[in-house]
Parts: sequence; structure tokens; C-alpha cells
Amino acid sequence: MARVLLLVPARTYRATDFLVAAGRLGLELVIGSDGALPLSDRLVVRVDPDDVAASVDRLVARCGPVDAVVAVDTPMLLLAAATAARMGLPHNPVDAVLASTDKATQRHRWAVAGVAQPAFRVVRAGASPAALCDAAAQVGFPCVVKAVSLSASQGVLRVDDGAGAVAAAERIRQILRGAGRPADEPLLVEEYVPGWELSIDGLLTNGELTVTAVFDKPDIPDGPTFEETMLVTPSRLPQPILAAALGTAEHAAAALGLRHGPIHAELRLAARRGQRPTMLELAARSVGGLCSRALRFLDGASLEQLVLANALGGRVPPQRFTGAAGVLMLPVERAGVLQAVHGRADAAAVPGITGLSITIPAGQAVRPLPEGDRYLGFLFAEGATHLEVEEALRVARRRLRVVIL
Repeated sequence: MARVLLLVPARTYRATDFLVAAGRLGLELVIGSDGALPLSDRLVVRVDPDDVAASVDRLVARCGPVDAVVAVDTPMLLLAAATAARMGLPHNPVDAVLASTDKATQRHRWAVAGVAQPAFRVVRAGASPAALCDAAAQVGFPCVVKAVSLSASQGVLRVDDGAGAVAAAERIRQILRGAGRPADEPLLVEEYVPGWELSIDGLLTNGELTVTAVFDKPDIPDGPTFEETMLVTPSRLPQPILAAALGTAEHAAAALGLRHGPIHAELRLAARRGQRPTMLELAARSVGGLCSRALRFLDGASLEQLVLANALGGRVPPQRFTGAAGVLMLPVERAGVLQAVHGRADAAAVPGITGLSITIPAGQAVRPLPEGDRYLGFLFAEGATHLEVEEALRVARRRLRVVIL
């Protein structure tokens, strides 16, 4: 029986799906976590992802031999790489993982490697309003101001002029303070790239990318915030454009130094550049939230099963889709306290809807993006065509009545 060290952050949507996947594969698990997890009799080693050296020492001392180390979500990526390196297991270089979690470092490495991406400037902490305006003017308006360390569209704003850039920077600084991020973190100012957006999920084996899913994003907003909305797979893009996008994502991963495990790449087809695939961001993990539940592979395998099998050196089977599938992330629409979500049964009854999960319990304070970092929940659908899936998701969403006071 293969033995896997699974590193689970205290706050993640994905713990349950990875635990179920491990059970289906018959794996023996050792868990490393910084939170309280209901894991029955499994060994759980307490770790602190902000203290990598001490956590690696603790894991090596207590885990015993394992065949692979897998991070469930972003906060554990660096610890997973460092632990696998200490144990002599296949892993991404630590500096590559660091680069994948810092948007400014990504931009610099991609620039050196010639990866297609937006024009950008990095603005240091404490820069004057004039310096910020100058950086924005250099990349051109409209532009996007973003924190370099946050994810899931948190701390990302589109602005249309210099005054807007200054206001956005101050707002993002407040978000960073609320998230406990370092006060000296720089900000990234980059060109706004209009065009069709897609995301690519895949698994790397010795630097070679096997694609597991390509999602179209038909309803992506154009600002001022950029919350995720709908993902539909397989992509409807023409094969030449799709092949170019896949090549760009693989090139981007290689430029960061990533060689093993999952990646999740976000791209736009730049309307002003002849639909050229242009890298927005890339993470050394699979698609976030509960979005992977929209995917099923041969023999009913989940994406998490593929991630675990890949970590153990297994092959990735092709997707099995007779039609289309999609997921709609339900945004938090206003700040306040969530009171109730009405209409769940009506939404679930829409033809084509295959699942609905509300992930924030009533009574919790909520905030929309860019301050917030959670979605209200996830709707899932399947259909014969992309249009059927999109219509089912939109109709189901309209049947939900969210009460936030």
C-alpha cells in the first residue's frame, strides 16, 4: 500500500475531496496540518506553513517513510516542496514554488523567458502617488493594480486613470493589512488585456505537461473587480488557438522552474494582438474551490485522484465527456452577515443542474471581492452543449435568494 503525506491547510475547500480520493485509491495517509481536522485515527502532525524549517523537521521525525508529498492547497505548497526535497522524493524546486506564489516574480521570470504576458511595472511599498501614477501611465489605461501575494482575485482592481490607481493602491494596502501580509510588499501594475479568458489545468511529470482540463470563462467581468464566475469544459476554442494556449502555459510553467505536480494557468486571448494567448497567472496547484467536482475522468476518477496518482508516478487518463460540464461560483454580493440562502430546491431542480453546495454557513460575516476571499458556494451542471450548461447555471442562480444583512 502506497503511503502519502497530505499537507492540509486549516482553511481550504478541498480537504474532503482529497481524503475521498485517497480512500478510493487505497492509500495510507499521514496528515500535516495547521488546523483541527476530524480525521478519526489518522496520524496528524501539527505544522506551521510560516515556519517551514521547523515544520519539515517535525514531519521528517514523525511521519516515517512516505512515497509522495502532496499539498492540498496554496498555503502548503512551499512546505510540500521543502519536505519532499528533504525526503528525497520528486518535487518542485523551492525557488520555483516561491516564484509561483509571487505575481511580480512570475512577471519577471516570464519576461526573461519571452512568455507572452501583459506589460507591467512593480511599485515598491511607500512609493509616492506620482510614482504610482507614472507606472500606471507607462503600462497604459485601463490597467490593473494587484497585490503580489494574494490569490482568487482578492486584492485585484481595474482602474481607468491615475487617481483611480492611487485609490486602488490604498485599498489594496488595507486588504493586505487585514490579511496579515508584510507591510513592505510591493504592488503590481499591469496592462488590462481584453479578450476571451480560459484556464488550463494539467499535471507535470519531469517538466512535461499532461492537460487534465481546459475551462472557458464565458461570463468573466471586465472590472473593476474580477471575481470568478462560470467555468465550462471542454473548451470550445478552435484547435489552433487551443494548442497555442497550451504551449504558452507549458512554457510559463517551465520558466518558473516547475517540473512536478499540478498547475492551474489563467490566460486571455488578447483581442488587440490577434487573439494571442497571454498569461495572466499560474499556480502550482489544481483548480481551486470545489470546481474540480465538475470533472470526471475514466472509471469515474476525480481530479484529486489524478493528482495523487501523478505524485506516485502514475499515468493520467484522458477526460471522459460526452457533452459539456460547468461550475458557477456564487459570489458574495455585499458585506454583512449571511442570514439565509433561499430557493435551493428550486435551483437544484433546474434541468441540467447536477449539484449545489453552499459553503458559508448562516450567521457568518461575509465580504465581497476584492476584500473578501471566499465564495458563497458552487453550482454544477452538465449538458449536451456548452450553451445548455451555461443556461442551466444562469437559471439556477436566478432562483437563489441570498439574504445578507
